[in-house]
Amino acid sequence: MKLIPHNYCLLTCVSPCFLLIVLLMNQSQAAETPNIIYIMADDLGYGDLGCYGQKVIKTPHIDQLAKEGMRFTNHYSGHTVCRPSRLVLLTGIHTGHTPISQNEQYYFPAGATTVTTLLKNFGYATGGVGKWALGPPETTGVPSMQGFDYWFGYLDQGNAHNFYPEFLWSNEQEISLPGNKVGNQKRVSVERETYSHDLLTQEALNFIKVNQKKPFFLQAHYTIPHANNEGGRATGDGMEVPEYGEYADQEWPAPEKGFAAMITRLDRDVGNLVSLLKKLNLEQNTIIFFTSDNGPHQEGMHLVDFFNSNGPLRGYKRDLYEGGIRVPLIVKWPGKIEANSTTDHISAFWDFLPTACELAGINPPQNIDGISYLPTLLGESQTAHDSLFWKYRGKIALRSGKWKAVQTGKEKPLELYDLDKDEGEHHNIADKHPTVTAHMKQMIIESQSPR
Repeated sequence: MKLIPHNYCLLTCVSPCFLLIVLLMNQSQAAETPNIIYIMADDLGYGDLGCYGQKVIKTPHIDQLAKEGMRFTNHYSGHTVCRPSRLVLLTGIHTGHTPISQNEQYYFPAGATTVTTLLKNFGYATGGVGKWALGPPETTGVPSMQGFDYWFGYLDQGNAHNFYPEFLWSNEQEISLPGNKVGNQKRVSVERETYSHDLLTQEALNFIKVNQKKPFFLQAHYTIPHANNEGGRATGDGMEVPEYGEYADQEWPAPEKGFAAMITRLDRDVGNLVSLLKKLNLEQNTIIFFTSDNGPHQEGMHLVDFFNSNGPLRGYKRDLYEGGIRVPLIVKWPGKIEANSTTDHISAFWDFLPTACELAGINPPQNIDGISYLPTLLGESQTAHDSLFWKYRGKIALRSGKWKAVQTGKEKPLELYDLDKDEGEHHNIADKHPTVTAHMKQMIIESQSPR
């Protein structure tokens, strides 16, 4: 329901008929306010889904989202690593203006404005599961102090890379998982092991059931298929998963069986979520976003090239070439978004906050970098970005239209690519286009200028 205006008391002076009209209008608007579900995988590559060209790993439910919705081909993560990417997503501000631009410790201050606080203040029920990374226990950055009615999962991102943790968090309450290992010790009982991803899905589904009668925002920031670099469940590799499933008999290295099984398990649970929406008659009024926090990893003994995880793109996680930051984005909203549609609209994580605000009928903050892509979703004309910007340690990247500039280190020259002709960034043409290169350098400076 929409919040009652502060001047509601003035209406008591007018006729009952007018009051009834106002209340009916508010109810009608609330009925059209969509539920918003934002699913984000961890280290899933542009080429890891069937609908983006994957030939081996099975992702039928996510592929079905694309068949029933819109697939973006030029969507970018907030960053090439975890924490700053999530920070960008929640604030609508790119890394030229955020407090951090790498995986350093950071937590939200009290009173921060995020997509979650905006939706909560407007009357949405707000819930999240998975990896948080933006506020450890006993800080102002914990989810319950940043707009979440309910949070279940990991708070510290370092712990999130263990899929059999000793505990998870329900808001600020530590939930013990006694069957899981303690440090490097043997687990108490195989039968009592808890795979964290399965528990996250259970809590996400329960949040939908509990809040089905009012508009809700669910942030499902899963940890699959991130690696556990300390070694996995049974084989010693870093891709932890309870079983390899349909990939068990493949003549692949164990890490690749685990990697494929993790993605297919995630796909299964996307299907479970959609099935629940249908069962509760919520599908028509729910918009689902599916994406990844950055490009594919090459960790835990998994090799990017084994399944062609970055597709046609160069680079992977921790790079600012396309493979490190261009990610899948699929959006489904029955009856509103054209089924089986594709867009080449250039967008990024910092666009989600204004998009969510427009969906809810909220005025977004003025001092952000994002532009709502709701017009694109609805098949309407769309305002475009002049440029998109990223930085990571000494690396910098900027995209403006077809042009992409990349600097791989502070002392390295600026590289220039024409993505219309060279999507894989194979041919540096900076010396052939000095005017364009100079303009890109100036935009890089402006992208980091104080507000």
